[in-house]
Amino acid sequence: MNILAVVSGEFGRRKARIIRDHGPQQWTVHEWVAPMHFPIVIDDPVDFLPSKLEPADLILALGEHPGICELYPDIAKMTGATAMIAPIDNNAWLPKGLMNQLRAWMKDVGVFCVFPKPFCSLTETSYSLRGQRVTYDNSLISEFAKYFGMPRVSVTVDADGKTLATVTVERDATCGAVRYIAENIVGRKVDDAEYEAGMLHHHYPCLASMGIDNDYNDTLLHMSGNASREAFAEALKPYRQVMYFKPEGFVE
Repeated sequence: MNILAVVSGEFGRRKARIIRDHGPQQWTVHEWVAPMHFPIVIDDPVDFLPSKLEPADLILALGEHPGICELYPDIAKMTGATAMIAPIDNNAWLPKGLMNQLRAWMKDVGVFCVFPKPFCSLTETSYSLRGQRVTYDNSLISEFAKYFGMPRVSVTVDADGKTLATVTVERDATCGAVRYIAENIVGRKVDDAEYEAGMLHHHYPCLASMGIDNDYNDTLLHMSGNASREAFAEALKPYRQVMYFKPEGFVE
């Protein structure tokens, strides 16, 4: 799969680097650095594009300015891409109204889009969380989501059953947070690991927005942190002791 990551700041560059370093070897990941400043009205998007871009199957829309959205239809035409992932980790970069416009623009040029909010809510069949969850069917995006998106890990424990021995990252967040947690949580107590995973996520740090998101009534940073913590909670289930409270006078 050929991927074009459209970036404009360090957040996008980090994601492109993680995907390039830890994605399948048969993937090719190119970057194009978009402008950071745009006029209020863009007369011709071509004025802001290079003369040539590498061919791509999938576009990762990682720009950190809303003006970049007007460039994506022409980027798709230049690269031949048929699918695009436009994550929302900060509403200032892709407000909801602009997201709906972008979906229509890309449909007009034959490109299927998903808009995971946050990026680490993407799975092979859906994106976003809670009541905002949307299902989709696209083979390119599903292939990408096997490796990056909603965190998924597996673990083993030491012989005493109390300490984490290994952590395998089955699906990383595109920012690399899950890999960071996995590398730093080995050796922690099983009963503390879920909490520790949440703390390590914040220490990484995740760069998702700290502003309250109206769809979730929570910050996207907290939503992404919960996704990482819940991935470890799920993996730890077989090894955690369940404590039952028996009231005084209880009879079997």
